[in-house]
Amino acid sequence: MAFTSAITQRDIWGSMAVSMGTFTNSTGGDKGGNVDTGLNRCYGIVLQPGGGSVAGNAATVDETFTANGVAGSAITIVTDADADGTWLAFGDQHS
Repeated sequence: MAFTSAITQRDIWGSMAVSMGTFTNSTGGDKGGNVDTGLNRCYGIVLQPGGGSVAGNAATVDETFTANGVAGSAITIVTDADADGTWLAFGDQHS
């Protein structure tokens, strides 16, 4: 099994589209992958590790955000091996 992400909720906060969801690394060493935010352009993402153990390192975004955000819905994240958690992303309209 590989890294997976899922959108669990979508909303509009003022002029921003917001998507929330989960990410899951498979057992055996996955260390991140692409989170599909469902946004046309992403201006930011918040990552929150979860699960039964404490994360040794913070989950990070492996993208360069500019003043115009990141085009497309896929945002690459890096995590500790087997880390799972939740995310919240905001940006332009949902795709």
